[in-house]
Amino acid sequence: MLPFWVVVPAAGVGARMQADRPKQYLLWGERTLIEHTLDRFLDQPGLRGLVVSLSATDDWWPALACANDSRITRAAGGRERADSVLNGLAALRELGAADNDWVLVHDAARPNLAETDLQRLLHTLADDPVGGLLAVPVRDTLKQVGSDGRVTATPDRALFWQAYTPQMFRLGALQQALTGALASGATITDEASAMEWAGQAPLLVEGRADNIKVTRPEDLEWLAHRPA
Repeated sequence: MLPFWVVVPAAGVGARMQADRPKQYLLWGERTLIEHTLDRFLDQPGLRGLVVSLSATDDWWPALACANDSRITRAAGGRERADSVLNGLAALRELGAADNDWVLVHDAARPNLAETDLQRLLHTLADDPVGGLLAVPVRDTLKQVGSDGRVTATPDRALFWQAYTPQMFRLGALQQALTGALASGATITDEASAMEWAGQAPLLVEGRADNIKVTRPEDLEWLAHRPA
């Protein structure tokens, strides 16, 4: 089994959910989303260590059983996702991770990652010089719009994929890319965009479309109809 480390940035508040708590602490069945998410990795034989980056004001995490799991290390969350990931990478180094080690970054509110997708990602990228991410081809027709909300073009959807997580890169390369991109003021929405900024071309690994990120109330309603 390919050895790897995991960083789960979980410092966001999830304002679009309009809930009384950060979205990663909403329930799916009898457990929170983040508990389901972490379980996707904790029993993997290749796991070297897992870091969760949390807000300093997070009062929900300590109440979870997994907060006392020796396999999980807590790191400080940052203002942006990239800051939280960088803090997580620094924590991995303290745990013994090296520049050339593989790191998987996964969304805290993406609890439905299939085992087959995780294994496909690890197997496909094991010897890749750059790394990559799970993704899904766009199915619907895309529209480009102007500032007035009117359609200006219909791009070829065959050229577009939806970026999912996990995203998998070497620790040293990812740390350098995120640090450089942030210092330059570049817009970084995920780890792959930082690697792209650094001149790399991440590989897309097709995954399942049901590896959804819970962002809006209807996403949680969709999950509720699936076994937790």
